[in-house]
Amino acid sequence: MFSKYIQIFNTVKFLKPKQIYYRLYYFGRARVRRAIGDTPLLSIPSQSTHIRLQESIHIADCYLGDKEFKFLNLSTKFEQNIDWNYSKHGKLWTYNLNYFDFLSQKNENLRSLIDDFVENSNKIKDGLEPFPISLRGINWIKYLSSHQIKEQKIDDSLYAQYYILLDNLEYHLLGNHLLENGFSLLFGAYYFEDNKLYTKAKEILIKELTEQILKDGSHFELSPMYHQIMLFRVLDCLNLVKNSKWKDKELLEFLKVKAELMLGWIESISYQNGDIPLLNDSANSIAPTTKQLIYYANKLELKSNKTPLSTSGYRKFTNDNYESIIDIGDIGADYIPGHAHADTFNFELRIKGKPFIVDTGLSTYETCPRRTLERSTISHNTVEINSKDQSEVWGGFRVANRAYIIDIKEKDDQVEATHNGYKKENIYHSRQWKFEENRVIIKDKINKKSNAIARLHFHPDITKKEILEHLSSSSKLEFGEYFYSPEFNTQQTAIVVSIKFVDDLNIIINTYATENSSKKNYH
Repeated sequence: MFSKYIQIFNTVKFLKPKQIYYRLYYFGRARVRRAIGDTPLLSIPSQSTHIRLQESIHIADCYLGDKEFKFLNLSTKFEQNIDWNYSKHGKLWTYNLNYFDFLSQKNENLRSLIDDFVENSNKIKDGLEPFPISLRGINWIKYLSSHQIKEQKIDDSLYAQYYILLDNLEYHLLGNHLLENGFSLLFGAYYFEDNKLYTKAKEILIKELTEQILKDGSHFELSPMYHQIMLFRVLDCLNLVKNSKWKDKELLEFLKVKAELMLGWIESISYQNGDIPLLNDSANSIAPTTKQLIYYANKLELKSNKTPLSTSGYRKFTNDNYESIIDIGDIGADYIPGHAHADTFNFELRIKGKPFIVDTGLSTYETCPRRTLERSTISHNTVEINSKDQSEVWGGFRVANRAYIIDIKEKDDQVEATHNGYKKENIYHSRQWKFEENRVIIKDKINKKSNAIARLHFHPDITKKEILEHLSSSSKLEFGEYFYSPEFNTQQTAIVVSIKFVDDLNIIINTYATENSSKKNYH
């Protein structure tokens, strides 16, 4: 029990005072309000103005018709009334149901879903939390405006939701959650021409985008998937401001600079075919693809500002033979590491455009053994020492003590870094990658003899024969299996190679270069 308190302390100590204050404030306020029977208004008289927008991005068809929905690869058909609190597939599924992302589909029956939500709003629980309100608000406004729907009951419900959001901004979480609040408040402000919503939206967006978008353009939670989502929101807000007369476009230049920087980063980190590496909490079929984002940005007349990868901690090496993305950074923002994994010195490798060594992916956000496993060091292409994680991931979204990079040495074709994730045992792990024309050489070094295991996770299409053709090591290769999860709620059996060592390890990955291989590019 005492160790649990230590773990909690080592987690809480990284939070900002603002987060702690709002956690306590919201908790106490909720108890007082329940005691006196104070409930939020679900309808407030409003006046709306349809906004002009260029066409945005459609992500996926998640409404299958006839009250059937599919999110996160799990589908449910409601035989009678839609249960907006449906929880059998977990809270993230419930959230997705309440986001209303499906409003971008070409379907004539979608308006009825908004009506149904409004009619049942007094029964809705999770859907009236600030995060789903934020996403739903944007989706409703885009849909109502594009279809020229003017319905007072809907507008009054939406206006009330925005004031619930304003009263519950996610200062206790910060990060992408507060940014989503800000993006949505901007849409609400323009739709209702509400100065109070606008003032708060402007305050949040300027402060948070300034902090959360790093020098090289990455979102500071270091998930390529969340970066895509945040860039999508910035593009939507830019679309909103650019095509509206209200407020004289005062945020336009600020949003443009951030969008072009973020666009440059996602182009740099994506593979040649547009795929993203599944680093930290990243999964396919959730965010708009890099190709979609580039297309949308081009429609908004934006230009990519591609700066060298640096502050994100990611690096990419490419030639005609292979593409490799490596992680030599810290886990992300210390006060919001919920989407971080214990994966320092993780990497991915594609050979001739084909996934070879991959991140194991992400299948769930539920607090369960599977979630813990997917975030742990054992599930990444790095080194585990003495059967412990480099960073102490726990719960669904918690990190206590964590690894930090304490040294980096870089050349055009070589990177070496050291982290201190095992400093309690006075152990420091260094990894060097050397990128040659037809092979990648990895050298691991530990400062004192330990029980270390390097693991390499291969794509399900890769066979043991192919691995033996490409891979050699100074220590014995041990073959096993793991579950690869490129999307939520998917698991594919694939091969993992484990290599035990005590101090030094050399790994060579032959990439079979041809005589026509071009000079590598370093980003």
